[in-house]
Amino acid sequence: MREFIYFSKSARTSGNWEDLMKAGRMDIVCHAVIHSFFVSNAMRDDVKLHLVFYGAPDPPKHLEITNAGAVSKKDVSGLIQRMLYKYRQGKKVEAFPGCFIEKKDLLTLVRELKKEGKKIFILDKKGKDIRQLNLKPNEDNVFIIGDHEGLLPGEKKLLKKEEAMPISLHRHIMYLASQAIVLLQGELDRAIMI
Repeated sequence: MREFIYFSKSARTSGNWEDLMKAGRMDIVCHAVIHSFFVSNAMRDDVKLHLVFYGAPDPPKHLEITNAGAVSKKDVSGLIQRMLYKYRQGKKVEAFPGCFIEKKDLLTLVRELKKEGKKIFILDKKGKDIRQLNLKPNEDNVFIIGDHEGLLPGEKKLLKKEEAMPISLHRHIMYLASQAIVLLQGELDRAIMI
C-alpha cells in the first residue's frame, strides 16, 4: 500500500464553505485527492491518502481516505465537506466506507505510521533524488507533501528528527502538490514494471 500525507496549514477544518479558493485553497486539496486515486478509466486500489488540515476554526483535523469514489473537483469537495461535518470530538469516525476523520496533528500521525514499520519520506527540493532510492513497490512507504505554503518550519525539523528522509523529485523544479503526487505515483509504477 502506498501512502501519501498531504499537509495544509490553511485548509478549513469545518465543512461550511462555498468557495474552494477561500476555504484555505481546498481546490488544491481536491486535485491532490483526484491525483492520488485516479488514472485514465480506472481507480487505484493500493493507495491511502492522509489529509492533515491546520486551518480555522478547529485544527488539526486528519482525514484518511482509501476510497475516494469521486472524480470531479465538485464531488471531491462535497466528500471532504461531508467528512468534516461528521467529525465528533474524541473519536475516529468512519464518515463513509474507507473515509475516516479525527483530530490528529501531523507529527502524531507520522509517529504512529513509523511504529507500524512504515518508511517515511518528506518531499524537499534539497533531498536525495528519488531515482537513487531503488524504491520497491511492495514496501510500506509514506510520502509527506506540503501545500503551496509548505510545512511549518518547526514540524519540518521534528519530522527530520523522526527520521523522515528528505527526497527530491527534481533539484531545479518545484512542483505543485498534485503534480508531485502524480510524479511519485509514476516512480512507484515504474518500480513495478522493472
